[in-house]
Amino acid sequence: MKRFYYICSIFLVLTVFVQAQNPDQRAPRMSRGGDRQSRGEQQVENNNGLPELTVRAQIMNEQLTREIGNARWMRVIYRELDLTKEKNAPLYYPVQEMNGMKNLFTTLFQLVSEGKINVYEYSGDSESFDDENILPFKEMLEKFSIYYEEVPAGGGQPARYVINASDIPDVRSLYVKEAWYFDQNNSIYDVKTLAVCPIAFVLTDIGEQRQAMFWTKYEDIRPYVQNSYIMTSNVNNAKTFTIDDYFRRRMFDGEIVKTENLMNLALREYCPTPDSMLAEQQRIEHQLKSFNDSLWIQPDTTVVLSKKEAKKVKSAKRGSSKEEGVSSNDKTAAKKEKAPKQQKTKTEKATKSAPSRSIRRR
Repeated sequence: MKRFYYICSIFLVLTVFVQAQNPDQRAPRMSRGGDRQSRGEQQVENNNGLPELTVRAQIMNEQLTREIGNARWMRVIYRELDLTKEKNAPLYYPVQEMNGMKNLFTTLFQLVSEGKINVYEYSGDSESFDDENILPFKEMLEKFSIYYEEVPAGGGQPARYVINASDIPDVRSLYVKEAWYFDQNNSIYDVKTLAVCPIAFVLTDIGEQRQAMFWTKYEDIRPYVQNSYIMTSNVNNAKTFTIDDYFRRRMFDGEIVKTENLMNLALREYCPTPDSMLAEQQRIEHQLKSFNDSLWIQPDTTVVLSKKEAKKVKSAKRGSSKEEGVSSNDKTAAKKEKAPKQQKTKTEKATKSAPSRSIRRR
C-alpha cells in the first residue's frame, strides 16, 4: 500500500513539472487589447465562421468565371464606391452582424482570418497578385493596429486570433477594379469585376484618415457571397438579390478614379480641379458607351424617317376615309329621315248621259 502511494506521488510531481515547462500551451498570449475580453462583446475567431466550399459551389464558380485573355478590346477601370450612399448601402449595412446578416467587409474579414482567401499588399501605384505580395493575417492586424488575442493551438496547427467586433475597422469606401471587354469570338461586350479593396477610416492625432487595406480577387470571394442575400431597397424589404448579383448586375454607383494607362496615372494626377475631374469622368463614361454603340450596325436615319412618314400618310388616309364614310352615312340617314311624298289620288271622271256610239258602225 505504501508503494502505491509512493508511485502516485511521483506521478503527480512529474505532471506538475511538465506543465510548468510548457506554459504557452496553457495560457493564451495577449496582444494589444486582449484584456478587453471581459466586455462581453461579440468576438470573431478563425475556424468557426463560414462553412467550407462544396463541390457544387466550386463548379458554379468555374462556370461563372469569364476568361478575358482573348479579348480583342479591353479597358481596365478603377472605381471608388461610397458605401454610405443609398445605392451602395446594401454592401455596408448592417454595420455589425445582425440576425445572420453580414456586410461585405465583415465577410471578407472572416474569410481572411480563417485562411480561406488570400489578400495582397496595397502599394498605391499598382497591384500585384503574386505569392510574394500575399499579406498574412497577423501582419495585417499589426499594420492597421487592430487589437487581437492570439491563442496557440497544439498539434502543429496554426494559432487562432480572437478580435472584438468593435475593433474591426470601419470600412466606408471600396475600390473596385473592373475590365470592360469585347469578346469577338462570342460577340459579347461585357464588364468583369476583377478585384476589390476595402478602405478603412481610422482616427489619428490629426483627425480621420483613409487607409486602403489590401486587394483581393473577386473570383476568390464570389463562392462565399453568391449565397449571401441582401436587402436592396427601403420599400421592398424582401431579400431577393445576393452580393454576387449586386456586382454582376452592376447595381452599385461608383466614380472613376483611375484607368489603366501607359504612364500609370490616376485621374487626380492630371485633373487638378473638381470640374476637370468631373469632365474627365464623364468623358471616359461616354467613351465606354460609344464603343458599345459602334459595335453594332445602326439603322439609316433617312430610311427610318421615310418609313415613319409613310406610316403617317397611311394613318391620315385611313382617318380621312373613315370621316368620308361617316359623312356619307350621315347623308343617307338624313335622306331617310325626310318626310315621305304624298300619294296622288285619282279623280273619277264624270259619267255621260248619252250613250256612246262606235265609229265603225257608221
